Amino acid sequence: MTDMMSDLEKVLFDGETINQRIAELADEISRDYTDGELVLVTVLRGGLIFLADLSRRISIRHTFDVVGATSYGPHVESSGQVLITKDVEVPLQGRDVLLVEDIYDTGRTLHVVRDLLQVHDPRSLEICSLLVKDRPRSQEIPIKYIGFHIPNVFVVGYGLDYDEQYRHLNCVGVLKKEIYS
Repeated sequence: MTDMMSDLEKVLFDGETINQRIAELADEISRDYTDGELVLVTVLRGGLIFLADLSRRISIRHTFDVVGATSYGPHVESSGQVLITKDVEVPLQGRDVLLVEDIYDTGRTLHVVRDLLQVHDPRSLEICSLLVKDRPRSQEIPIKYIGFHIPNVFVVGYGLDYDEQYRHLNCVGVLKKEIYS
């Protein structure tokens, strides 16, 4: 077995930096949602690690759920087609919903999932994204809470994968091109 860290061209954010930023986001979210019943929703599987760490840091009452959506498969570029594979089970009607995303990239998946959650008639719906990729998008979606801005590079770690690998890395790093070309 090879050291997966050697597959990275460089580390953008180490675990300590990520944990510090998540603590700051959690404090801000906890202050903003004191008068409602907050539900965190993330997209399987990439958002699970971010959701878990963020949820443990939020100091107000809240619950969470997951949706399933895919647009990448074993590729580094989105296919352009978003498939919803699982809907939420927690009732969202009349509640404050925070969609917790691992990365805002093309915006296709985020747009589809946001529309799905709107169907459940939440009181409010905002987005928190650990990473926002600086790239052109056909339709911008407002992100209320942003962890980090990153350049338009292919990143893995901290929930983000390439072909279901690298999710477990405690950092966000740029994957070497020879790994996926």
